[in-house]
Amino acid sequence: MRLGLFGGTFDPIHVGHLVLAEQCREACGLDRVWFVVAGEPPHKRGVERTAARHRLEMVRLGIAGNSGFEVSDVEVEREGPSYSVETLAQIQAERSGDELFFLIGGDSLVDLPTWREPERIARLASIVVVNRPGARGEVPDFGIDAKPILSVAIPPLEISSSDLRRRLASGKSVRYLVPAAVTAYIEAHKLYRDSAAAPT
Repeated sequence: MRLGLFGGTFDPIHVGHLVLAEQCREACGLDRVWFVVAGEPPHKRGVERTAARHRLEMVRLGIAGNSGFEVSDVEVEREGPSYSVETLAQIQAERSGDELFFLIGGDSLVDLPTWREPERIARLASIVVVNRPGARGEVPDFGIDAKPILSVAIPPLEISSSDLRRRLASGKSVRYLVPAAVTAYIEAHKLYRDSAAAPT
């Protein structure tokens, strides 16, 4: 199986996440894309996050109806910081017959050399860099053993979870920015009402 791994806090998941995942699934011929919900992102320690159970459920609701999408709680279930290299190694060990693709934004590619064991990340999975049309960026050198770095251009969608949290905290609508089922879940559980969380 050609398996795409798309990590994030998804706090909350929005249509930009879904477009990114679908465009990568199609462009790279992926059989599945897993939305890997972060437990404790190492670069966001101390940042207030919505409880993992809510974020997992919002992703389940958001991806419903797309047979190519699944939600993964591998990072939520693992104690400690959610390092991508550990997630990739665990999934490779459990699914040795699968070919892994690691989906990231162009801005994350620039930061990737500062992550834990970036060369190993590039050996465990083909990195799929998502850029807006016409975007350019320097590609880091991860060594001769690295898998190929792929590039996928997606339509520009200026949506961020941090902005959505601010809108929700101030009582503004997020209709059409977030899947309807996710909006209903947010309203039913009174999420994001007190204050906007830190930016994602």
